[in-house]
Amino acid sequence: MRGHGFLIANYVRGNSIIHRTPLWLKFLVVAACGTASFLIVDWAVSLVIFAIMCGLFLLTGAGFRRLLRAVWMVTPILLVIGLFQWWQLGAPTAGRIVLNVLVCVVAASVLTATTPVQDLLDGVVALAKPFRRFGADPERFALTIAVMLRSIPYIAGAFSDVRDSARARGLERNPRALVLPVFITTVAYARQTGDALAARGLGEPDLRD
Repeated sequence: MRGHGFLIANYVRGNSIIHRTPLWLKFLVVAACGTASFLIVDWAVSLVIFAIMCGLFLLTGAGFRRLLRAVWMVTPILLVIGLFQWWQLGAPTAGRIVLNVLVCVVAASVLTATTPVQDLLDGVVALAKPFRRFGADPERFALTIAVMLRSIPYIAGAFSDVRDSARARGLERNPRALVLPVFITTVAYARQTGDALAARGLGEPDLRD
């Protein structure tokens, strides 16, 4: 299986000021961007914030190509959303919605590009600990995120490999030649992941009285 990028950037080693920024502050910035996406009503403000987040991403040293790839991965979805919103609510609103989504994507990419995965998961556990009193399991929550981060690129890679194989056989327009192999690969991967977790005593609820 070839490696495939996902819509957020992978960790890039560095010593930039953003790398040295405390994890809680980076979490706060991402949360603020998500909250702002519901509050901003002017597309020009969204554009300014998007430009700022792009500047922060470039400061990480991850490079313009990684930024472009993060944006490009969501372009087809945003194109559909933007056209629909343009039709329903007009161009300014459509532009604001698309830019707000891009702000969230770039903010998440800044976080992942400057934070090792293990540190990110440790931070998630620390943030979730206050909810333990309500029955939450921070470690299980972090495990879920870790599995997600590993699974989505794998599935995306499976689809790309199957698509290339179908194209080589002249079947790129045959839905069965694309969907069925990806479905089988995904189910097999899910079973392997479940078996691996079960072998380590993970993934099952605690049934003790």
